[in-house]
Amino acid sequence: MECRLNSCSFLPVGRVAQFRIPVPPQLKIRGVRKPRRGKLAVTNNGPGFGKRDSNGTFPISPTNIFREEAIGAEHGEAFEAYRPNGTVEVDVDFLNERLCKRGLERIRYALKPDEAFGLIFSWDNVVADTQTLRMDAWSQLASEEGKSIPKDSETQRLMVSSGADYALWKVLCWEQAENEVERLKRRLAEIFYEELSKLQAPMEGLEDWLEALYTAGVPCAVTSSLDRQNLLAALERMGLRKYFQAVVADEDGMESIAQRFLSAAVKLDRPPSKCVVFEDDPRGITAAHNCTMKVVALIGSHPAYELVQADLAVASFSELSVINLRRLFANKGSEFMEPQKQIVQKRPSRRKLRTDTSF
Repeated sequence: MECRLNSCSFLPVGRVAQFRIPVPPQLKIRGVRKPRRGKLAVTNNGPGFGKRDSNGTFPISPTNIFREEAIGAEHGEAFEAYRPNGTVEVDVDFLNERLCKRGLERIRYALKPDEAFGLIFSWDNVVADTQTLRMDAWSQLASEEGKSIPKDSETQRLMVSSGADYALWKVLCWEQAENEVERLKRRLAEIFYEELSKLQAPMEGLEDWLEALYTAGVPCAVTSSLDRQNLLAALERMGLRKYFQAVVADEDGMESIAQRFLSAAVKLDRPPSKCVVFEDDPRGITAAHNCTMKVVALIGSHPAYELVQADLAVASFSELSVINLRRLFANKGSEFMEPQKQIVQKRPSRRKLRTDTSF
């Protein structure tokens, strides 16, 4: 049996979501079929999952934001498919092999190497300054609850970079009942979306960098834990919507940071090994490397010494140029050309020393 898969997202069915492998239409996986009703990969118990409210927007769920996602792909795993005799894993190597360009496309990208890359931008603190939005949301919540926020920078960094549960229990030490914690998380999400609706400007230098990539024909994607409608609305307000050919949002149902990156690579139709991720978080850097992707780290929310694992670290997008992308892959050689013959250095033959003796 041969099944053609053409979906890149979780499709909502009531309160549960059936998993479909996010691979492009040209990929074929033998022996794969849709899961039965009783065999589901992911269950979302959030209120109103997959349904819109009276205003046509998705309900705010505290699990969508202010959470710490898993890194993912620690052993090269990507997604799971279903067969009659069990599940089959689609790993990173499989995606690299199937998305590798062949034939005329290979020649085309050899002539225009910049178009062969795929750029993936993380939404948080790379496209938008969400660190400030999160801090403002925490400050307003504390003011409403009559609490105080610590002034030291390290505690504040933990607040905005960790999940809401950890921040409430371990960082701020607000001892509350479980139902009270859920109320605080929901109110925190409401405040965050109110602040997000006022967001107008992207990170400094990002628009000029995206314009340079757009001119060079380099496809770009953005990944976020926000729902698609709010994410697209924010991109429209910032004037960046046209620069992104693919969007990975909360509706795509990815379970880890690595799965978000791999889903973006599939939507861009680029092998993960030819993708460059723009991140600001060490966890995101690890996830990208697990996916065989290159990483450009943006110094800001984390100091430079925490981003040493990145292939390149910059303080601003103004420091980048398209030629930097080629240099990231310079040590890989000519991947889009035919295999090159290995040149064997021939050693010169030794001279035989002859001693002429005259008697």
